[in-house]
Amino acid sequence: MNIKTEITKIHYDKNAKGIFFKLLEFCSIFYGLGSGLKNKLYDKNIIKPKKVNAFVISVGNLTTGGVGKTPVVSEIAKYYLNKGEKVAIVSRGYGGKLSNKNINIISDGETIFYNAELAGDEPFWLAEKTKGVCVITSKNRYEAAKFAIEKYGVTKIILDDGFQHRKLYRDLDIVLMDSKMGFGNEKLLPAGPLREGMEAFSRTDRLVVVSKDIEHTRAEKLAKIMSKKLKIKTSVCYTEPDFVYNIKTGERLKQDEEITAICAIGQPQQFYAFLKNYKIKNTIDFDDHHSYTEDEIPDGIVVTTEKDAVKMMEFNNKNIYALKLKTNIDVKGLLDGNKN
Repeated sequence: MNIKTEITKIHYDKNAKGIFFKLLEFCSIFYGLGSGLKNKLYDKNIIKPKKVNAFVISVGNLTTGGVGKTPVVSEIAKYYLNKGEKVAIVSRGYGGKLSNKNINIISDGETIFYNAELAGDEPFWLAEKTKGVCVITSKNRYEAAKFAIEKYGVTKIILDDGFQHRKLYRDLDIVLMDSKMGFGNEKLLPAGPLREGMEAFSRTDRLVVVSKDIEHTRAEKLAKIMSKKLKIKTSVCYTEPDFVYNIKTGERLKQDEEITAICAIGQPQQFYAFLKNYKIKNTIDFDDHHSYTEDEIPDGIVVTTEKDAVKMMEFNNKNIYALKLKTNIDVKGLLDGNKN
């Protein structure tokens, strides 16, 4: 078990204690000071975000990893695409080998120019699953957005994981939260999963509660509570397992098969819960955004996430399967009330 996995466990343990936890709490003080100062400078207009000539939507969250932003970004992009808009998704490109100091065109909406290893698993997945939409990665989101507008005539920019990136002005800030994991132990990094404090909700325009379960009652109740408490328009995103398919042939895997489940995502237990109709003989967790090598793939039938599968497409192994999820969110209802 590595240190990152141990820290993640602490993040979602409200009874965490010990010397290591105390050390993390001490470090959180300095993280909070830095994060708080940055936000105050923007809130007071001492530092002003830069605007571009397009409608900008940020989809982000308060916690680290695993909430389910990427499918929501895809659904919003497809909604605008179907309305005849020219859409670009701008991502930092975390985990990809391309230098994000540059502006990297992962897809122009027709052609995907890089594989998942170079582009990063999430940008590649977005390019593959959201045809017709430009996908660009760069650390400088402002320059990337400006480039998309000038080169492709983009009218809608969607920032993937953009809530804490305040350099680029956004017209709408959408924040996601996990219905089961919530805000963990509600402590700032590195002692907890929070990237910033709950005061961040003051600049949130929409809240989306992501339900990753067959039974959605908890998420629906939580959405009502949060909407009333925060006075923010709140929606529920329903995420459910659809089917498991072979990444080479597309053949669907029959239920009750014996499998090994592997993944490199923020919340692996939720993925494993989706595979309850299969006989899981073993589970293997890797760090989020892990770059796989073929010798890390065990023998037998292996089932992984679609985000992980894009990094295994070039492997010779013919027994790798991916779980396809259904994402159901009322995008029109989410966006209603904006001049967009």
